[in-house]
Amino acid sequence: MKRWLDKAETSIGNHSDRINAINIFPVADGDTGTNLYLTVRAAARALHGDPAIEEAAGPADPGQTDVGAVLAHAGRAAMEQARGNSGTLFSVFLCAAAEPLAGHTRLTSALLAAALNRAQIRAWSALSDPVPGTMLSVMEAAARAAAAVDAGHNGDDSNLALAKTLDAAVRGALEAVVSTESQLAALEAAHVVDAGGVGMLLILDCLRSAVLGEGLQSELLDGLHGYDVQDPHIHASMPDDDGVEVMCTISLSPLNAATLRQRLDELGDSVIMSQVGSAADPDGNYRWRVHVHVPDAKPAVALIRSLGHPSELTVSELAVARDPEPAPASSSGHER
Repeated sequence: MKRWLDKAETSIGNHSDRINAINIFPVADGDTGTNLYLTVRAAARALHGDPAIEEAAGPADPGQTDVGAVLAHAGRAAMEQARGNSGTLFSVFLCAAAEPLAGHTRLTSALLAAALNRAQIRAWSALSDPVPGTMLSVMEAAARAAAAVDAGHNGDDSNLALAKTLDAAVRGALEAVVSTESQLAALEAAHVVDAGGVGMLLILDCLRSAVLGEGLQSELLDGLHGYDVQDPHIHASMPDDDGVEVMCTISLSPLNAATLRQRLDELGDSVIMSQVGSAADPDGNYRWRVHVHVPDAKPAVALIRSLGHPSELTVSELAVARDPEPAPASSSGHER
């Protein structure tokens, strides 16, 4: 798991500019690669005892051999530091994938299939209005392909069976990335595949590489529409998107969480709410990561504050791509 996330941090970092360049859905703000990179980086560094990450996610246990526990810790860190739609959905994916792996010290074909399936279901359910043709479709395709191959293994827990299931998951993800262009009108008009989907494909190939001890499959990206163009910064020619992106982490009761989701759906779109961890505090509240696009931040922020005390509260203009590194609070418009 540590090798996987280290590889994913490097791979997404290397490809972030190209992923940004084809980012036109749900908003053409050219930051999907940056958001994914910063979120994956938080997950990876949580497993290496980064003090800045530990403050939010808690300390890592260097002697931990439980695959699920390791991944859950990385997922919590990713959730606390998640950026944008893509980063938030990846952190949901990571947290959910950890659940079937809890108590196990080794990955098998059956566990991988279960983890991928749990992760894609949770990611779809985190969004109030999920849309096919995005990284959600890539997650789902990878899970379905893995499940189909694992079903033929009849409980075989060998490394060979795991390798075949990993290969199938990556192939399924690739086919889904190619299909995104025809699933979303905006992508079809621009002749590009989905940026978040490409990022998810790279992350899954990093998992395959880490587990099998093989190199990354650079040929996966060959011929993906828009990705092999010399200067494909398509988002730059798109109309500016009005409004802002609001994100925070907040402790809420189940009732208040449902209320917040319903009210945010009324105020804006791209609403993502996912629980951080599974334990309630002494008051019966759970931690939630919240993401929404709204025309004006004030009503959304007021609503959030009326229900609890948010942390990591950020407000970012959708028409302006975010900086690769977080800027100081005094100059970025971020509120801590």
